Amino acid sequence: MRPFTIDVPEADLADLQHRLANTRWAQEPVGDLAGYGVPHGWIEELVGYWRDGYDWRSWEARLNRYPQYTTTIDGTNVHFLHIRSPRPGALPLILTHGWPGSVVEFLDVIEPLTDPAEGLAFDLVIPSLPGFAWSGPTPDLGWGPQRIARAWAVLMERLGYDRYGAVGNDWGSHVAPELGRAAPDAVVGVHVTQLFSFPDGEWLAYPPNADPDRDALTTEDNEALDALRGLQRDYGSYAHVHAQRPHTLGFGLTDSPVGLLAWNGQLLRDLDRDTLLTDVTAYWLTRTATSAVRIYAEHQRQIAPGKPTTAPLALAQFPDDLRSIRAYAERDHANIVSWTVHDRGGHYAAHQATDLLVQDIRTFYENRLSSS
Repeated sequence: MRPFTIDVPEADLADLQHRLANTRWAQEPVGDLAGYGVPHGWIEELVGYWRDGYDWRSWEARLNRYPQYTTTIDGTNVHFLHIRSPRPGALPLILTHGWPGSVVEFLDVIEPLTDPAEGLAFDLVIPSLPGFAWSGPTPDLGWGPQRIARAWAVLMERLGYDRYGAVGNDWGSHVAPELGRAAPDAVVGVHVTQLFSFPDGEWLAYPPNADPDRDALTTEDNEALDALRGLQRDYGSYAHVHAQRPHTLGFGLTDSPVGLLAWNGQLLRDLDRDTLLTDVTAYWLTRTATSAVRIYAEHQRQIAPGKPTTAPLALAQFPDDLRSIRAYAERDHANIVSWTVHDRGGHYAAHQATDLLVQDIRTFYENRLSSS
């Protein structure tokens, strides 16, 4: 384990400022551009704030308030935050973010999880996914959710944890159940905010390969499937590019901060601008845009396990997010013990509905410990 502090060279920040100040803007045609991509005006306004108002150093200092380390696992560097609770009897949790996020995603839940006024407290391990931000680019291929889960099992063992929970959002919702599979004797339960279980072969298929038997689905599952199809139609193009041509896209994202902002920012628009820009800046400064999007290609290339997960699993579903389809989730996960639908929040619930997410996590693990 190597202690780590984020300390971006001033020259890197000056280079970013120079690139932003010399942006080459595309000429916009006259007409209604809804449906053509991110609005020019929104990006131009964000670039102005990124250049003249955004304060990276304040976010760097906020991150550095927490103990950070790096370690080498299976040949790649892994960066992580490790925050121990001051409360006795704390349960260790490993929290995994997704794309286009980073460890910044979980900053708002650190204090309420580690030092609550009452209820179960947690020791937190918050790693940067391999290939993302301060973990740096991966030196080899093959870093899909299954391999990442095996790396997390090694990380928790190195930290001396032999009994812990796994929490995930977005790609973390892929990794956390796989960690339950990789370390079944250690993982007391898995908590996720999405269950990416779809009709067979339809993860990235639009138009869909085949229509499932709608009569076999409940009304709620049919509505969730319709919502999924809408997301695939309206927003799924980025995932196709990531899965099929991640390195082609990566040249533009690595060389142009405005290109990176437009591409990543389209999925971060629900966040406040400072949080959004912190996530984008983290990718920019670490040159990990390409290795991060490659996780989509690696996921497609990994061999499906073929059997459902068996670790006790909880879903916290938020209204402004993908709606999980229970029939397919139960096909892929054999031990779903909690399925809670909340009334506010979205894809970044740790930011948008911190209190609801924290309580959902705490209630699930309190129940797991009381039943074990």
